[in-house]
Order: sequence, then C-alpha cells, then structure tokens
Amino acid sequence: MGVRTRARVEDLALKGFTAVLGLGRYNRSMAATRMIWAALALLRIAWCLFPQSSYIHPDEFFQSPEVMAGDILDLQAYRPWEFLASFPCRTVFFPLITSGATFWIMSSLTHLGLLRTPITSYSLLVLPRLCFTIFSFLLDYSVYRLAPFWTADRWRAMVLLAGSYVTLVFYTRTFNNVIEGILFAILLMLVSSNAANNSKSRTPLTNKANHSSLIGAILVAGCFNRPTFFAFAFAPVLYWAGKQTGFIFDLKTITINILKLVPSVTSTALIFIATDTVYFNHKAPEDHQSFGINHAEGFIALASKNIVVTPLNFLRYNINPQNLAQHGLHPRITHFAVNGAMLFGILHISATLSIGKVLTKAGSDHQATRPILLLFYFVPLALLSLFPHQEPRHIIPLIVPLVLWSTQQKQAIPWKSAIIPFNLLGALVFGCLHQGGLIPCMSHLEQVIHTKGALEPTHYTLLFTHTYMPPRYLLNLKKQDTSVQVFDLAGRDESQLCKTLAEFVRNVSHGNSPNREARRHSFYVITPGTVKPALNKCGIAFKNETFLFPHLTMEDPPQISTLFSDKWRSQLELYILQLETHA
Repeated sequence: MGVRTRARVEDLALKGFTAVLGLGRYNRSMAATRMIWAALALLRIAWCLFPQSSYIHPDEFFQSPEVMAGDILDLQAYRPWEFLASFPCRTVFFPLITSGATFWIMSSLTHLGLLRTPITSYSLLVLPRLCFTIFSFLLDYSVYRLAPFWTADRWRAMVLLAGSYVTLVFYTRTFNNVIEGILFAILLMLVSSNAANNSKSRTPLTNKANHSSLIGAILVAGCFNRPTFFAFAFAPVLYWAGKQTGFIFDLKTITINILKLVPSVTSTALIFIATDTVYFNHKAPEDHQSFGINHAEGFIALASKNIVVTPLNFLRYNINPQNLAQHGLHPRITHFAVNGAMLFGILHISATLSIGKVLTKAGSDHQATRPILLLFYFVPLALLSLFPHQEPRHIIPLIVPLVLWSTQQKQAIPWKSAIIPFNLLGALVFGCLHQGGLIPCMSHLEQVIHTKGALEPTHYTLLFTHTYMPPRYLLNLKKQDTSVQVFDLAGRDESQLCKTLAEFVRNVSHGNSPNREARRHSFYVITPGTVKPALNKCGIAFKNETFLFPHLTMEDPPQISTLFSDKWRSQLELYILQLETHA
C-alpha cells in the first residue's frame, strides 16, 4: 500500500470514527432530552395532585366544575350568568364530558360502595384538574407529530412545551381555554397532515389524504367552546385550503375546499345545538311552568321553541361595549406588548424581533416553513387584539406554533439561559402565590363546618371581601343544607365595607339566622392581609384569627416598604377572622 493510499484510508477512518462519536453524542443528547421531557411530564401530573394552591381566574371554576358539581353531585354552587337558561352563552358539552363525567364517576362509585373514602374538597378540586391534565398531553403528542413536518427538533420542542409554566400551570386547570388550545393543536396536525400528503417535499404525518370532515368538526367544536377559536383557526384553515393544490392564493380553489367542510360543520353544529337545547331547557323549570305544561311535555315543546345556539348569544353579548366594560377594557396592544411576554417570555420576544427578517427571507428553501409558523402565531394574536378585553389566558393556545418555530433548524434563540428562571418565576407566581390562600381556605372551612357542625347544630355565615369569587362547591354542602350562607362582597371600599360588616354583625347578634335549629352562630370574614388594617378600623373585635400563607392579591397589592420590613409576611397572607355569638 502506497503512502498516499494509506493516508487516504487513515483519513477516511478518522472521519468515520469522528462521525460515530458525533452520532453517539447526538444519541446521548437525545436520550437526555427525552429524560428531561419525561421528568417534566411527571412533574405536571404530580403538581396537579399535590395540588397547586393558586387561583388564577374565577373562570377556572365557574365555567366547568362549579356548574357540574351542582348539577351532578347536587352540591350548593353558584351558577354564573353564562349558564343561565334565560340567555346561555356557553355550551355545556365540554363541561359535561370533562368535569361532569368526572363527578358522575365519583357519584357512581360512591353509590356502588366502591369508593371507600368520602368525597372531600380535595377530590372535588383535583379530579377535574386531573382530567384536564391528562388531556393536556395531546399538546405533547401534537408537537411530537408536527415537529418533523415543520423541520423542528422534536424533543427540544417537547421539552420547551413541557417546561413552560403555561403548560404546568394553565393547562392543568379547568379553563375552557385549555380545550381551545387542545383543539387548536389537533387542527394544526390535521392541516399539516393534509398539506404533507399534497406536497412532495414533506413527510406525511398520516396516510389519510383528506381530513375535511375532521377539520370541519374541530372548527365547530372550537367555536362552540369559545367563539374566539375562529381567530386561531383562520390562518391554518386558509393554509390547508390553499395547500390542497399548491395555489395558496387561488380564491376559487380555496372556496371549493372550504365548501367541502359544510357537511361536517352542519352535522357537528346540530349535535352541539341539540345538547345545549336539551340541557338549558331542562335546567329552567320556571320556563316549563310558564308554558303551563308538565315536565315531559314541556321538555318536548321547549326543545322545539327555544333552540339554543350559544355562540350566537356569546357574540350578541360581546359586541356590546358596555358588557365588555363590566369585565375590564384593555389597550389593543396588550396581547402583543404584555400578555405574550408574560406567558412565553423570550420565545415571544424572539419571534417578534425576528418576524421582519424571516418574512424577507421567505423565498429560500430552508426558510420556507418559518413564515407560516409565524403566521399561525401572529395572525391569531392580531385578530384577538381587535377585542378590547384581553387576558393572558386567552392566548395560551399559541404555545404550540411558538415552540415549533423556536426549535426549527438554524433557529437560534437569544438569551436561552433566561428560559429556566423565567418559567420558575411564572410557576411560583401563578402556581403558588396568586390568590394562593383562597382554595386552602375553602378546604379549611369545609373541615370546620363538617366537623363542628356534626357535634352541635351551628349556622355559619361566610363573608368574603377583596378576594376572587369563592367556589362554593368546595364546601361540599348539599343543596338542601341551610346551615351555611356565603356572601361575596368583592372589592368594596373601606366605608362601605365597615357599614356592611356592622350590619352583618348586628343581625348575627340578634340571632337572625335562617337555621332555627342552630344554637350557635359562627361568623367568618375572609380577607387578604393587605385589607386587614381597614377591617381593624371598623371597630369589630374578632375571637379567632387563622391565616394562610402565601396569598398574593394584585387587586390589593402589598406595600413595597412593608415587604422589606419584619411585617412582610402579613402582606402575603389570607386571614380567616371569626366572630362567634349565641342565638
């Protein structure tokens, strides 16, 4: 063998050895990434069961478990205006198949004697959350399937998804925004799969050539769940309709493909309309009486006369600016400037800074998929920004296209080191601190009522002030139980609060209790530590004080100066103040 030949062989061997080492490092890196995702997945389930103590927004209770607990478990519950039979604005379909199904299983197991432990506030809180948490793994599955099609690093994208506090906190709560995010992820899989089957340059996600029926069903389901789903679906459906034949801007082709959705859209809409019509007519006995007919006949008559289409009612309500003002008005730029950064941190900032550069390079092959993913992210953001009521949870479905874009080939994420501390901080604030004493407070009061009430007949008055709406179903009281009254004073100012409190105390002192069998009347005021000094000025002495830590209320934020003093803890506590009198 000559010198040149031997050198060539050695060079090839060295390159081969280096490649093997590189492959080994890649495999080890991929295995480590898989382990990280698995650990984060276990954390998602464990933190759901722990459970998280925070209370993000009243809708996480009052648009699903609170209503279903009253319907299925016959517990005392507050029915919000969206679920009133006079003008229903929310479909009952998804609450029924999530929280409703969970409570039905609990009730059935209890009646059959298979559930040995009694139903408590813990099971009422955690089991519906666990149902949503399990469904949240459809996001992981969608990213797993979508990543190769969009030239994204599959496991990096899944780690970004699973490690985001949005997934760990928001997607483990009973929000209808969670359902919206899952449906959006499924829609992305369907439109990407169909586009792949009509493109020679992409790897098909499935062998199915056309998903028009499923896409139509998802569109209707999403819009009945939240009519804002149209904002999320607009760009993906337009992409799907144009990609069928490769002419994205051919209006005739797009129109023909959109018309293919009509059969499934119609049939699915009829299912939702029928479900809502039956439910809301059945839950309105006063309407039956107004027709002067018995229950069975009234059900049939009302089903035909009072057809319920909840998305139309939702739109009718929200097009009125005065109605939106009751829920809070925000600048149109809130989603872009505040909510996106608050939820997604550096990923949102990086996408915003890159959009101009990516769109100018959209003609190159390796950049072909980048502007599309950015459109899937920014088009919904822009459409939702047209509405003046903008809350962070409204845009949590956008996490899927964002993590896919952030992990595409040759896509560099600046300030990557900030991702971990950002998500740790978000998980701490939204998973632990925010209104963090209210749910433990409901559990504490449930134990007090069921323990002391069993020993001696007692009437309880629970007055909540400057807290979020208390989920009454967590007190675990049957509807026929009259021993507890709950009052929500919301955020009344100091003078009104003292006046109202004095009136309540006067009634309690005079023994004005609806429960005539009770010899004892226990009166509780629940308020954050930042409001307690105002209560002290009311001149009312309380017998016992119980405090729960931590509790952060941004409606009555703690004083910065006090946080740096030895009284800092009092600013981050929820107080349960008791005044006890004998009737």
